[in-house]
Amino acid sequence: MALVCCNAGVIIGGVLAPLPRPSSSAHPLARRFSAVCTPFCLLAGRQNRHHRNRQSLSCAPLRQIRSATRGILAELTPTSSVQSPAIVSTDAFAIESDITVETRTWNWHGYNIRYQTAGKSGPALVLIHGFGANCDHWRKNVPALAMSHRVYAIDLLGYGFADKPSPRDMAPNTLYTFETWGNQILDFCSDVVNDPAFVICNSVGGIVGLQAALAEPEKVRGLLLLNVSLRMLHIKKQGWFMRPFVKGLQNVLRNTNLGQWFFQSVAKPQAVKKILSQCYHDVSAVTDELVEKILQPGLQPGAADVFLDFICYSGGPLPEEMLPNVKCPVLIAWGEKDPWEPVALGRAYGDFDTVEEFVVFPNVGHCPQDEAPHLVNPLVEQFVARHAS
Repeated sequence: MALVCCNAGVIIGGVLAPLPRPSSSAHPLARRFSAVCTPFCLLAGRQNRHHRNRQSLSCAPLRQIRSATRGILAELTPTSSVQSPAIVSTDAFAIESDITVETRTWNWHGYNIRYQTAGKSGPALVLIHGFGANCDHWRKNVPALAMSHRVYAIDLLGYGFADKPSPRDMAPNTLYTFETWGNQILDFCSDVVNDPAFVICNSVGGIVGLQAALAEPEKVRGLLLLNVSLRMLHIKKQGWFMRPFVKGLQNVLRNTNLGQWFFQSVAKPQAVKKILSQCYHDVSAVTDELVEKILQPGLQPGAADVFLDFICYSGGPLPEEMLPNVKCPVLIAWGEKDPWEPVALGRAYGDFDTVEEFVVFPNVGHCPQDEAPHLVNPLVEQFVARHAS
């Protein structure tokens, strides 16, 4: 989310131009490519106003690829419509004020990992952020959930104020992977939580949660996935004509100064605010505080290399390959107005036998936990209560 959830873009001759948005009748690949590229253009802050006409990528692939974007950033009620969870009462918020949220550091394989914790009793919850975000993205959830749970929000290695070892010292996409982060979560449950936990995830954090649940099922009691990443630029989802362009762009961004320049151009308050305003349906939730929470960790040494390494990660697992094999209860919830991970595509995940419920949050974007905590927090509480005994 935030600097959190985009997936791809292209620079041709150093010129940036956004992809036209395809119509609702366009080929699915056209809609997917446009969805992941448009937010990238917004981050660059220089939309080409001459490309406003909506047309299908399938009708003019070469023309659209030539005018494509500058980088790769990001990265439900049951299928019948279900009512949104009730809003948390005013009394509940009053109680929240007595909750103390502590920030601590955990040493994992020699790396310092920041996490936040609150709550003295109840089932354990581990909250996992999305790409480019950090544990502060759960600041509206931790105090509320801590009233009846032990809550832990963690920075994934490379993000937030966790250490950021350089990926340049090893082969591409061998350090910052879902396997790495899944192992981090499992070790955290063993070393810090000291209990199996319910894992609550947003965006690519959902892939991390799934990875952990598959690797060591006994440590994950349940998964609640919020707008889990569809990974639309995974190599298996790229059309044949897209693959050389995506691969070439990834190599340029990761291995030349262009990537560093691009990161610096978007690691600014105005650029971050634009991307947040794109992925949040309620732009009033895009406050200066939120911008700072997302931006400041991104200014730490090593953050650019982590960012560039991950946007060049087109391999690894896909949620549709993982969900059928999960042993714990799974609930998937989705912001109806997510511009990058369309709910129309996400609904297919609700058809898996392992998914007990698919909940849609009306008029909510890509990061429901921050944009609509009054919907997310009660849903988490209800899900955990069903499976805690």
